Amino acid sequence: MRIRLADPAADAPRLAEIYRPVVEETPTSFEERPPEVAEMGRRVRATLPSHPWLVAVGGDEERVMGYAYAGPVRSRPAYRWSVEVSVYVDAGVRRRGVGRRLYTALLGVLEVQGFCRAYAGITLPNPPSVALHEALGFLPVGIYRRVGFKHGAWHDVGWWQRSLAETDEPAELRSVVDAASTAAWRDALDPDDPPRLPSFD
Repeated sequence: MRIRLADPAADAPRLAEIYRPVVEETPTSFEERPPEVAEMGRRVRATLPSHPWLVAVGGDEERVMGYAYAGPVRSRPAYRWSVEVSVYVDAGVRRRGVGRRLYTALLGVLEVQGFCRAYAGITLPNPPSVALHEALGFLPVGIYRRVGFKHGAWHDVGWWQRSLAETDEPAELRSVVDAASTAAWRDALDPDDPPRLPSFD
C-alpha cells in the first residue's frame, strides 16, 4: 500500500465510486445525492493546495482503495489552525488497515503544515469509526443531537478532537506545495516515495 496526494483528474472516478454507496446506502454522509466524477475532481482541486487530500493505492495497477482529506472547520480567520478530517475506504478492503494508514499519514502531514487541532464528526451509531478515531488519539468532545434527517430518521453526530501541536503561538501555515517538499512530509507518507504533486489549476 502506498499513500500519495490525490490527483483531481486521474483519481476522481475512483473517489466518486468509493463515496457513492456511502451516500446512497448509509446515513454516514449527510449528502443525499452522490457527487458525479466532475464534482469529486472539483472538490479535490478546491481543497488543494491549502489542505491535503490523500489516497491509498495498492496492487499492480495501483488502484485507489480509499481516501482521506482535511478542510477548514469554519471560514473565519481565527479558526485556520483547526481542521475537520474525513476518511472513506472501499467496502471491499475495509478492516485491513487502510483507514488507519490513511489517517496516520493525514495527521502527520497536517502537523508538517502547522495545523494544531483536528476534528471529526461521526454519524452515530458507528462503532468501527469511533474505534478508529479513538485508537488514533481522538477524544470525544460532544454530540449534536438529532441534527440530520436522512433515510426516514433523525441522526446524532458525535464530535471527536485530536491535538496536532501544543503551542501558545501557532506558526503561519504552510501550503501543501511548500510542505510536500520537506523530508518530514515524505516521512509521513513514505520515506522511499517522493511526493508527486498534482496540478492545482
